[in-house]
Amino acid sequence: MPPSPAPRTVAVIDVGSNTIKLLVARRSPAGMERIHARTLEARLGAGLGRDRPRLAPGSLARGIDAVRSLAAEGRAHGADTTAVVATSAVRDAENGPEFAAAVRGTTGLALRILSGPEEARLIGLGLRCDPALAAAGDLALFDLGGGSLEVLEFRGPEVRCALSLPLGCVRLTERFVADSTLPLPESVRAVIARHVTAVAAEAGLARHGFRGLPVAAAGGTVSTARAMRAAAAGIDLDDSAPEIPVAFLRELLARVGPLTLGERQALAGLSAARADVFPAALATLIAMAELTGCDTFRHSWCSLRHGVAAELLAAREG
Repeated sequence: MPPSPAPRTVAVIDVGSNTIKLLVARRSPAGMERIHARTLEARLGAGLGRDRPRLAPGSLARGIDAVRSLAAEGRAHGADTTAVVATSAVRDAENGPEFAAAVRGTTGLALRILSGPEEARLIGLGLRCDPALAAAGDLALFDLGGGSLEVLEFRGPEVRCALSLPLGCVRLTERFVADSTLPLPESVRAVIARHVTAVAAEAGLARHGFRGLPVAAAGGTVSTARAMRAAAAGIDLDDSAPEIPVAFLRELLARVGPLTLGERQALAGLSAARADVFPAALATLIAMAELTGCDTFRHSWCSLRHGVAAELLAAREG
């Protein structure tokens, strides 16, 4: 019996800790063509800093509504297959299975709760969908989300090491920042940096070959930093360079750290919904850069959603 044809167009809904994202894509001669993308701010991961995280009723409702809306949007753009995946917020929550069941009951879509290694693998697959990085040699990847930080080591096309660290910006803000509406004291920045160093050491980062590798970076924090850099230069985001110097991140933290939440929310390029966790996120990326000897991140838009889409598009090939 011949294999079933691969789906022409797929939709991927990524249920993250900070945002819920949609990608609609199809196969193209170049590999994958993005048809449509959208991001909804949902903050599903509120409470990740607790010892026993639970998704709050409001988070559950926001998440279900977002999945329903994005699934309809994907179908409107021609998707004949839709996948819904969830990461740290749902994975770590005591009532994550309850949320998955509610999504299934409301939308008819099965929600796949990814393990840390699965998430890292799919992020790596997604990164190779970036035309600028598809043929890149050895490199590392940092993908910082609200609940976790995925760290991957590539040796050519092969993923040599994949770590999923509990260092997401929502998680660390809730754990270390007493009041995110106030300026972030330098003492708290130092505490976050020490925590990042300790968690990375416990995970065995030093045993792997990350130090000295060029580093690609994905996720909302580096996307925001790029947007703020573009806004400061007076250029469109799409026209901005993907290289983000770590020195710029340090300057950015020195700028936003002393501000109140309201003052941060008024900054060009910084989403109001992300402004509360942005200082801790910057402190995390800077600490990781120092641990690995990185002086520049190369930003990529391609990450988990692209990896899931690539997997779907290849699933029925003979």
